Amino acid sequence: MKFFSYILVYRRFLFVVFTVLVLLPLPIVLRTKEAECAYTLFVVATFWLTEALPLSVTALLPSLMLPMFGIMPSKKVASAYFKDFHLLLIGVICLATSIEKWNLHKRIALKMVMMVGVNPAWLTLGFMSSTAFLSMWLSNTSTAAMVMPIAEAVVQQIINAEAEVEATQMTYFNGSTNHGLEIDESVNGHEINERKEKTKPVPGYNNDTGKISSKVELEKNSGMGTKYRTKKGHVTCKLMCLCIAYSSTIGGLTTITGTSTNLIFAEYFNTRYPDCGCLNFGSWFTVSFPAALIILLLSWIWLQWLFLGFNFKEMFKCGKTKTVQQKACAEVIKQEYQKLGPIRYQEIVTLVLFIIMALLWFSRDPGFVPGWSALFSEYPGFATDSTVALLIGLLFFLIPAKRLTKTTPTGEIVAFDYSPLITWKEFQSFMPWDIAILVGGGFALADGCEESGLSKWIGNKLSPLGSLPAWLIILISSLMVTSLTEVASNPATITLFLPILSPLAEAIHVNPLYILIPSTLCTSFAFLLPVANPPNAIVFSYGHLKVIDMVKAGLGVNIVGVAVVMLGICTWIVSMFDLYTYPSWAPAMSNETMP
Repeated sequence: MKFFSYILVYRRFLFVVFTVLVLLPLPIVLRTKEAECAYTLFVVATFWLTEALPLSVTALLPSLMLPMFGIMPSKKVASAYFKDFHLLLIGVICLATSIEKWNLHKRIALKMVMMVGVNPAWLTLGFMSSTAFLSMWLSNTSTAAMVMPIAEAVVQQIINAEAEVEATQMTYFNGSTNHGLEIDESVNGHEINERKEKTKPVPGYNNDTGKISSKVELEKNSGMGTKYRTKKGHVTCKLMCLCIAYSSTIGGLTTITGTSTNLIFAEYFNTRYPDCGCLNFGSWFTVSFPAALIILLLSWIWLQWLFLGFNFKEMFKCGKTKTVQQKACAEVIKQEYQKLGPIRYQEIVTLVLFIIMALLWFSRDPGFVPGWSALFSEYPGFATDSTVALLIGLLFFLIPAKRLTKTTPTGEIVAFDYSPLITWKEFQSFMPWDIAILVGGGFALADGCEESGLSKWIGNKLSPLGSLPAWLIILISSLMVTSLTEVASNPATITLFLPILSPLAEAIHVNPLYILIPSTLCTSFAFLLPVANPPNAIVFSYGHLKVIDMVKAGLGVNIVGVAVVMLGICTWIVSMFDLYTYPSWAPAMSNETMP
């Protein structure tokens, strides 16, 4: 028994050693560069999927194993760990740091919620819209962490309002208000005692009367011991949590910088197919925004129907008097917004820089008209989206935010320096260095697959799939990444699949974008489990949800997501990139139409 306890304690160490030894015959027996690279790929993939080692630590293994096997020199492997992607990420994190530091994100979220009203359906849509918008520019994790406390305050206010309404509506039998919720003296003693036993205060909520009606059923959430006055209150909490989690993920689909999977795909694609020049911030937004918008709306409808029922007549009924709960909800949102005070100089500057960055991204090379990059026609392709991000990012360290003052010995207050919008220390606290290393490891692994010939070997072995319809191949690959990303991190999943799907597309004579775009979008569809992605874990930690709630709701959102992506790849995305024709920028293939 003691032996098994030791195994349990050192299970990660034993698993790492076991994996390395079990896969070792692959390079020893075959003795080819392809087999050695495949060994590296399998070891890294296993550790990424199981997280036996931290993801960023596993990402450093290619820098050790590829030179040892003689696949790539160490200097070349090291160069893969810092690319254009990292410069873009640095600029975006500068923006995100300033937005969060000066509370611009709260102002945007609360203002959008105030605009849609306090009807439960419209309220959830308001939170989903504001969360998705913020997630376009900030990380999905940060967005969920910022918006969830606001949503929680609103939900608690609704529950408190319901308690207050029921308390004030409790009356004596003679019609007078019973503020203490006392029982009429005409009721016999047995009934009085019975009711008193049933009447207990709800912990965690501010009830002005101190008691609630004995008729209210208490429902307990086993996750955190929170009690809900009614089933509807519990369901509302569940709905709001899922709305925040899912919309923070869906919003990240829209921009290249919205989520790490989009950034990884863009860098990989532009590195592997440098002659394409068709993938930038503007083109990706045109591809993904319609899909994200449709998924967001359908997910909202699905969640409403699943938890509250979807009553169109109730939603669009004009001139209806607001309930006390809705008024209380509107009041808490208004109070939260008023706490921010009038908009400050720092928020205005951050917003202006944010708008300038977005406009420069969109206008660099829009495609349908010449962009500002044409001004540098002498150096085509030199200026990228990362150039814009770095330019704006540097301004956050330069533009003054407030003066720093000191008191002289004479008592006079004088300014001696100024503080910029963000400091390097603040930037470091926001910069996801683990993601930067993880992505670098993925790039190194992809380069190793290319150098060793493993990518070509995989492509040749997968070429029989060319007999299948292209839409079926896309559907299979989309379902595969959607399933895997539920148990593995999104960046690890896309990093593993890109070196496989690209050779597959080339081998079966299909435009690589035709397979890579749907697979990249589907990699973000981690909606089923609390551990599937950080936003899910954040909302799950509030204790309102059970795993079965997330599985039930997430399955529907997953189906919606894959269906919309398939619709997009067959309609507007095809027309944008001419996906039915094999492109000249893809290697070793002639321009023929795909089967």
